[in-house]
Amino acid sequence: MIAIERDFNAYLDQVDVITVLLPYSYFQGTSNVFRLKGEGVDLPLAIQEKVLLEDAIKYICLSSIRPELGKIYVIWDEHGGQTDLQIGAVIRTEEFDSLFFYGGDDLGVSYKPEKTLFKLWAPTATKIRLRLFKEDDQNPELIDMNRIDKGVWSIELAGNLELYRYSFLVCINLEWREAVDPYATALTVNGEYGVVIDPAKAKVPIIDAPKLKRPVDAIIYEAHIRDLTMHPNSGAVRKGTYLGAAEMETKSPMGLETGLSYIKNLGITHLELLPFHDFEGVDELKPARDYNWGYNPVHYNVPDGSYASDSGDPYNRIMELKQLISAIHSQGMGVIMDVVYNHVYIREDSPFEKVVPGYFFRHDVHGLPSNGTGVGNDIASERMMARKFIVDSVIFWLNEYQVDGFRFDLMGIFDIETMTAVRKAVNSISTDILIIGEGWDLNTPLPSDRKANILNQGKLTGIGQFNDWFRDSIKGSTFNIYDKGYALGNDRYLEAAKQVMAGSIGIGKRKQGLFLQPGQSVNYIESHDNHTLWDKLKISDPDQNEAILKKQHRLATSMVLLAQGIPFLHSGQEFSGRKKELATATDLQMK
Repeated sequence: MIAIERDFNAYLDQVDVITVLLPYSYFQGTSNVFRLKGEGVDLPLAIQEKVLLEDAIKYICLSSIRPELGKIYVIWDEHGGQTDLQIGAVIRTEEFDSLFFYGGDDLGVSYKPEKTLFKLWAPTATKIRLRLFKEDDQNPELIDMNRIDKGVWSIELAGNLELYRYSFLVCINLEWREAVDPYATALTVNGEYGVVIDPAKAKVPIIDAPKLKRPVDAIIYEAHIRDLTMHPNSGAVRKGTYLGAAEMETKSPMGLETGLSYIKNLGITHLELLPFHDFEGVDELKPARDYNWGYNPVHYNVPDGSYASDSGDPYNRIMELKQLISAIHSQGMGVIMDVVYNHVYIREDSPFEKVVPGYFFRHDVHGLPSNGTGVGNDIASERMMARKFIVDSVIFWLNEYQVDGFRFDLMGIFDIETMTAVRKAVNSISTDILIIGEGWDLNTPLPSDRKANILNQGKLTGIGQFNDWFRDSIKGSTFNIYDKGYALGNDRYLEAAKQVMAGSIGIGKRKQGLFLQPGQSVNYIESHDNHTLWDKLKISDPDQNEAILKKQHRLATSMVLLAQGIPFLHSGQEFSGRKKELATATDLQMK
């Protein structure tokens, strides 16, 4: 790799537009000539516009050729100064998507006992090396990969590479960065490296779950894998793990059913599990030390190792999660997977950002990362390869782990086309799969008519939305703890209660409802976020007799179950205020 000392900076912002920034400290920021040089190329750039900035002059230049991504170019000015041509905003253009969309289904690792194929989509890279090594190998092998069509880099290696560790060294803008494979399906402890596994050895027979004729036949129960068994009275032996949650016929010291048996007897059809794809926040070597819900996603196609009995064995977490799913199915319940594709834990550390900087994340008009999620980054689902990753990942979990539904965290960040593509892809496998999401209207730089939010539910056929109108009408405002809803005795919400009990589709004088059909409405009054209903009752009416509070709690929960739509219960919601009496089947509300 050549070394170039930068006297100024230049960026490819469109396929044929180059932006040059000359600081005032460099010849007062002036130059009348710029040339583009590279292999077989030495051409003048046509200066189209000069823009005076606070600390530099910006020259917008037109190139008579389209610089080829993946090759190194140098920009020279009239003073003899130079810089490499860096990848700029071109990656966020429709032309880039059109040129480099790759529709293949073989990104990541394709393993066979006699050979393994590695593929990575990285169109802006000028060089990529595969780092490959056995466990505890102090001298990893570095293998140059080959650039093929659509910005994909590939290498096929002979021999049995099962359990080899790997990562990618990617050179972009003359800088090397190391990244884990975004499509990795197995990891070392804490996700430091991808691992080559034999998919045949990761198979676990999974019992089929019962199928529903209609989404409104579902009753969803939200829980956390660790919390299902961590309480001292849970009766589970392997507390806080996939296998612990899979234990059958567990009981508390008082002889009360706990765990899956307890949940089954509630009449639940689907157990929705908080995120179990690989996340940050818990050291997999010391899983009992920290607690995390799982909304810090890092690697999307691998189960988190903090719930595994042996996080050091790449197969272990995979097989134990499959055993849990099979156990849930055996109790006649489906599994809904809470997926967090809307953001990553830390953008700069994400494999997406390391492999194709700037592409997978949405940016505002100033070129800064947008923050509609509130955690510092928004996935740019409208870009073709970001959309493809989301669809590919959903289908992977559906085929490999046989989950029965998906709950999309902050779905309002996504675009309608992506969620429609997800529904279509899922339907090609099974139309019985539930897809629900949080369709909040979030402040992300996407046109309003393209957002997959509750306001555009008419364009999101077959996708349920968490109904905050129902929540706030029955319980009271989530964001005003003292606001009481209809079930708490506030008859000001009477008409709203009638509407939401009828599926929020519009009845009586209200011609237009929130939804077109009840199957789009996920009715709930509490979830893992914000106050539980019981806490709200106690805070908003602290002097009320507890017997009355319990009746209000029972009424609100009954309305969730009886309303038209899809009922959603938060784990422990059914306890009301009687935690001590019931000993507990989950620990979600007892943290």
